[in-house]
Amino acid sequence: MTDINEEKFYVVAAKSELDATGQMHVDLNGEQILLCKDGDEYYAIAYMCSHEEFGLEGGTINNGCITCPYHGAEFRLKTGEVLAPPAYENIKTYSVRTDEDNISIGLAE
Repeated sequence: MTDINEEKFYVVAAKSELDATGQMHVDLNGEQILLCKDGDEYYAIAYMCSHEEFGLEGGTINNGCITCPYHGAEFRLKTGEVLAPPAYENIKTYSVRTDEDNISIGLAE
C-alpha cells in the first residue's frame, strides 16, 4: 500500500534560469505554479493571487515574502500564509528540491 501523501518530483528548471528575475511561471501537469528564488532559497507557490485571478509573477520578493504586483496582497513564500490584505485566503505551496544544477517541484500522486 502506498502513502496517500506521496509526492512525485519533476525537474522544472535549471537554477540559472532564475538568476535574472528570481521568478518563473511553470505549468506542471495542469497546475499553474510560480517558482521563486529569495536569496539562496527556492519556493513554489500558486501562480494566482487568492484575492483576484491575477498572477503573482512580477511581484516583489523580500524577506521570504511576495507582494502581489496588482493590489499589494502579501504572502509568505514558505507556507503560503496571507500577511496583508486585500487577500484573506492563503495560497497553495509545493515542495521543492534542488541539486547542484536543477530545481524540482513535488506534486501529490
